[in-house]
Amino acid sequence: MTRVPEHPALTGILEFLKSAERLKTTVRSAYTSSGTQESVAEHTWRVCLMAMVMQPEFPDVDFSRLVKICIVHDLGEAIGGDIPAPEQARRASLDPASAKSADERRDLLTLLAPLPATLREEITGLWDEYEAAATPEAQLAKALDKLETILQHTQGDNPPGFDYRFNLGYGRQFTAGHPMIVEMRRILDHDTEERARRAAT
Repeated sequence: MTRVPEHPALTGILEFLKSAERLKTTVRSAYTSSGTQESVAEHTWRVCLMAMVMQPEFPDVDFSRLVKICIVHDLGEAIGGDIPAPEQARRASLDPASAKSADERRDLLTLLAPLPATLREEITGLWDEYEAAATPEAQLAKALDKLETILQHTQGDNPPGFDYRFNLGYGRQFTAGHPMIVEMRRILDHDTEERARRAAT
């Protein structure tokens, strides 16, 4: 028999954490270097790691807030799954009103429902901040998210027919400005071209 927690909020927190565990098995379009499909949780982990190792280059960014944004930016995918960027682009070309973010936000709110109101509001606010990309922390989180995706695609053991060149335009508006981000993007674009060239031979 499960022991009833003495802290009134703990039941909801545990329910939320159990639901968020789905991100460990929700796969993305990326493949790891060993050829297995990457999970959303694995992607999120390395986005956070990137934030940590690049922090010294961004002294004016609130690191705690940045990492929180990185942690929650894909939480909604625990319910709706990940929609690969090429598929998002295809859907948008067919129906400009179709918005992944609206569906993902709805799923996020469902996932957060068991949490105390203050936690729900904090996480939702961080997610909204990421989507709006209006703060330095959210802008950097967006850049790291795009760069991590491209990095994984350049090092993954990808299946035949993998569309490397899609990445050459992917997220470009979020990876401009800061010299470190621009240089990392330049290197990854070069690596992307190399992978595309090798895949074509």
